Amino acid sequence: MPDIEKNTTYYDIAIIGGGIQGVGVAQAAAAAGYSVAVFEQTAIASATSSKSSKLIHGGLRYLESGQFKLVRKSLLERERLIKLAPGLVKPVAFYIPIYKQTSRPAWQIGIGLFLYRILGSFKKYTQFKRIRVSKRKMLPIKGLLSNDLKTVYQYYDAQTDDRLLTQAVMHSAQSLGAILYCPAKVTQLDFKEGCYHIQTKGMSSVPDVIAATFVVNVSGPWANDVLARITGTPVETMEYDLVQGTHIVLDAAAPEGVIYVEAPEDQRAVFIMPWKNKTLVGTTEKVYTGDPARVTATEGEIEYLKKIYSYYMPQQKVNVTDTFAGVRVLPKLESSLFSRPRDTLLHDSAKNLLTLYGGKLTSYRATAEQVLAKIETQLPARKPGKKKSTRNIHLV
Repeated sequence: MPDIEKNTTYYDIAIIGGGIQGVGVAQAAAAAGYSVAVFEQTAIASATSSKSSKLIHGGLRYLESGQFKLVRKSLLERERLIKLAPGLVKPVAFYIPIYKQTSRPAWQIGIGLFLYRILGSFKKYTQFKRIRVSKRKMLPIKGLLSNDLKTVYQYYDAQTDDRLLTQAVMHSAQSLGAILYCPAKVTQLDFKEGCYHIQTKGMSSVPDVIAATFVVNVSGPWANDVLARITGTPVETMEYDLVQGTHIVLDAAAPEGVIYVEAPEDQRAVFIMPWKNKTLVGTTEKVYTGDPARVTATEGEIEYLKKIYSYYMPQQKVNVTDTFAGVRVLPKLESSLFSRPRDTLLHDSAKNLLTLYGGKLTSYRATAEQVLAKIETQLPARKPGKKKSTRNIHLV
């Protein structure tokens, strides 16, 4: 522990952000025997981590952009989460209908699914099959568009309530000794005498003076805003785009599984999913330039998703009961949004400070392991016998 003033509350690690990546790092650090504090300005999973597609998946579509390492990591983490959190993460059948007009032929989808199986080490939920379509056989999904339907692939991924999963990971971190300050907005981080002195506002019970040897900035779309509040050490930021994703909830009978379709107008991948006895459709993908706290579904996005649903489920009425939108962080590159890296980027922003940009819900636990491995040499010695692995910690 560095030399610090009396009446200062000290932590080995301060984590800024209570989304899935932040609470994942908190759980891993607390399990490893470090003293940890999490600072969340609003509520656990209040932003991007509760606005996802509610899927724990390997990222089949990322094979097309060559992100094999991310797909493998996600598939192995999916299998692990099904075991560690059976009440929160449940396997579900996915269906990919192939039509005459589908841009990717059946053989290409089949190769992708076989590669998916290889990268998933042939584990239980990497199995897939091709369902031949004929007039004599019932369609695997009731109400699915049958005109020009050639075949359907079935495989498995998993579904979760992203907010409840994030809260469960935070509860696990707290049971291991992590402290949560919420609501508590970090207003300044002053690096002096070998540690960060942290100032906050929004919560009266936060100690007057808080210090931490290391800070992990996991504040999502606010990452560079947090870096701008640092004094006492040079800071480097990374440019990124905020990408809006919108979902709609329909008052329609939930499909028997997740339908993975291709948007007719631009060939984007879109999911039609069961969600709390209704139907969830998403997501869109466009650059967002406003305040991340004010992101909302646009009329254009809602109509786009409604048209896709109506095209593939022509017999169903379209009655939108709810919408939600979130923003995710992608590196600022010249390439299309689809082809940009989706894995978490670990950026050494300043002395004793690591910033996480982006990341996937599915692989949060593995990312937290990477973070600890990266920063361990800069942390104080742990107490003997305190180390645990999140690979074996169940979530409820």
